[in-house]
Amino acid sequence: MTSGPSVTLSIPFEDAVAATRAALADEGFGVLTEIDMQATMKAKLDEDYPPILILGACNPQFAHKAMGVTTQVATLVPCNVVLRQTDAGVTVETVDPQMLVDATGAGDLELLADDLRAKLDRVFAALSA
Repeated sequence: MTSGPSVTLSIPFEDAVAATRAALADEGFGVLTEIDMQATMKAKLDEDYPPILILGACNPQFAHKAMGVTTQVATLVPCNVVLRQTDAGVTVETVDPQMLVDATGAGDLELLADDLRAKLDRVFAALSA
C-alpha cells in the first residue's frame, strides 16, 4: 500500500477528531461514514482497543470526475481517514491517492490523484499547524 499523509497530534482524541473534520471540510470533504473500531471490537469480540476512528471522507467533485474515468473507483471511495490513539498522541493518517491509479490501472486518474493528494496535504498541514 502506498503510504499517504500522516501526522501525530498532541491533543485529546476528541479534539483531534474535531480538528480533522474541520480541516477536511475546509478542503471540500464531507464525512459520509464513521466507524468506531474501539466500540465495535468491544461489542463484537469483547476486546479492548485504544480509540480508533475511521472517517469515510468524500470530496464530491473529485468522486464525480473519477467516476467519469472508471466506475471501478467506486470500490475505493470514500477515502478513509484514520485516527488512532497511540503512546505518542493521536495519529491521523490516510493512504496516498496514487493507489486509485494503482488499484484500477486507470492512468487517466493520475492528474486527479495528484489533485486529491494536494488537497489531503493541505488537510494534514492544517492539522500540523
